[in-house]
Amino acid sequence: MLDRLIDLKTYPVEDAAFLARCADTLDTTGVLALPDFIQPAALSQMQAEAEAGLPLAYFCAQDHSVYLTPDNPAYGPTHPANVKVTSSKGCICDDVVPAASPLRALYDSPAFRRFVSGVTGQADLHPYADPLSSINIHYAGRGQELGWHFDNSSFAITLLIQKPDAGSRFEYIKDLRDAVAGDMNYEGVADLLEGRTAPQVLAMEPGTLVLFRGRNSIHRVSPNESDRMRMLAVLAYNDAAGVSLSENARMTFYGRLT
Repeated sequence: MLDRLIDLKTYPVEDAAFLARCADTLDTTGVLALPDFIQPAALSQMQAEAEAGLPLAYFCAQDHSVYLTPDNPAYGPTHPANVKVTSSKGCICDDVVPAASPLRALYDSPAFRRFVSGVTGQADLHPYADPLSSINIHYAGRGQELGWHFDNSSFAITLLIQKPDAGSRFEYIKDLRDAVAGDMNYEGVADLLEGRTAPQVLAMEPGTLVLFRGRNSIHRVSPNESDRMRMLAVLAYNDAAGVSLSENARMTFYGRLT
């Protein structure tokens, strides 16, 4: 069954040597991109399902700091801790993804979870306890973007389903801060926001699986510059069982709790 989802000849996810190479790449560069990871037939089904789910997507826009924290009264509004960027997108939730979807088969696959666990070093991977948060599909139409930010989680897993005709570039700077040490690197963030530092760009095509360490690496998706929708699956796991996304986060990003 797994070979109907994944190109196992190119990406032998159960091979220890391959897994070790992937883990080294992620640790060294902060990003692991696997082009054509998904088999063409499975990708076509994902594209059709994402297109069918679009009318059910919840679209919203938020202004936020790159640190995803409330305003710091110790600084002014133009300080990097408080300056606002915009994120605007649509989203369908786990309960809208069909039971027979190849996305769900991939997410639930024990072999895929072992691969993710081995590459990231996260020993335990569990689905969200709430019915919305494990698998999401994000949509970005013309002008929509994901603003500069650092993640709260240690890693993210995404799969590009459909690429727009222009724009929607994934841009990042590796290790721009050290969250554990409390070093927010305001000067470095200001240089990026004010155009004095150029980010790296990760090129990807539909079917590319990406594992990304975004807690210390600032990143964004630039505005979609075309009429073709960007569609991206996000596969989210927890390191403990029984964890739900907070009600506030679900209302903010999904517009509903169940």
